Amino acid sequence: MLYKRLPARIAGLLLLLLSGFSSAAFAVNVTDHWDVGGAVRFRADQESRRNIHNIGIDTVMLSTAYKSDSWMGAASYRWYGAQYPYHYTEHFGDIQFLQYAWIGYKFNAERELHVGLNKVPFGLQPLYSSSFWETLGNLIGMEDVYMVGVKYMQSLGDWHLQTGYYARPMWPGQGTSNGTTYSVVVTPADPGVVGGNRNQERNLFVGRLARDFVLGDWKSEAGVSVLGSDLYNDDTHRNGRRYSYALHYAGQKDGWGTKLQYARQDMAPKNPDGEQVITVGGYDGTFNMATRGNLYVGDLSYRLADSYFGGWLSNVKFYGMYSMYEKSNPDFRNSQRFTLGTSFSVKPLSIYIEWLNGRNDPYIGGSSYTQSLAAGGFDRWRSKLYMNIAYYF
Repeated sequence: MLYKRLPARIAGLLLLLLSGFSSAAFAVNVTDHWDVGGAVRFRADQESRRNIHNIGIDTVMLSTAYKSDSWMGAASYRWYGAQYPYHYTEHFGDIQFLQYAWIGYKFNAERELHVGLNKVPFGLQPLYSSSFWETLGNLIGMEDVYMVGVKYMQSLGDWHLQTGYYARPMWPGQGTSNGTTYSVVVTPADPGVVGGNRNQERNLFVGRLARDFVLGDWKSEAGVSVLGSDLYNDDTHRNGRRYSYALHYAGQKDGWGTKLQYARQDMAPKNPDGEQVITVGGYDGTFNMATRGNLYVGDLSYRLADSYFGGWLSNVKFYGMYSMYEKSNPDFRNSQRFTLGTSFSVKPLSIYIEWLNGRNDPYIGGSSYTQSLAAGGFDRWRSKLYMNIAYYF
């Protein structure tokens, strides 16, 4: 349900966008090299156990991209609020933040340099799974992470190298929490987070090396990633350290696809009360995370090659994903997420329908939001149905 009337400027924008649903999605070509676009997303959440039955607007995004023979760049900004799960805010747009904003230079067909708020190249790219909700890797600061820095990319035949230095996380946006960023990053805890601490990640170095090859009939990629950074504590004024590494494999055969990844996380923050927990946050919330553990990810998908009903239905994909954050502290309960879903396009609409299952997962099923990724929550599987409908223009 809609909790508040949308502001007139947002309602007008939505009316304009919705009026184009019968036509193909579009982007505004400002010049031959510069495009302006965006998206409007709606969501539906169904969880009978907690009496959650919501339909409403999820996100408004505006983006721009520039590309010439040598120069390139892109930026994207997001707005949320007033609708579930942000029904505690009064207006749509009370929560807003950048996703990315960078410029780049292409030296030749094999070498590029990106500077600004860009994606940290760690593990499977661009995402670890087919799921709209992503994996637990997103919550522990590995998947879909953007920070402010410089990234260099080079291809040499079947080999692909990415290296980067990131001085700081993304700039904070607007919201009600310390966690007002697109990515889940190390963040000072909000007052209500029991056992929370105040750290900031700086001076992150990352390297990713991958190789394309054929394994039987599977077009494959395998690679290794390493990462290191400083963790500055605002109370002790001391620098801790973070070290992470990952091994990944991705393969495709006909319509089948698979993604596999193992990653190790080791953080040693200089908190006043020890190193077992660090506070992270994003999307207007902060929560605690176990500092040491192993991440396991497995994703299997199948995409139908044909379109149906005169081209109205296309890009049909079915998938299943499992991820687990196995915590090194024996007193902590492991966090798990299992998803079955499908995604498809209905003319200009992009639709995801997912059955989400979580155990000690702060985002799914009503477990303890602030402690599930650390010591644990209810330690029982919880589930919900989720649908996201997006119109990209």
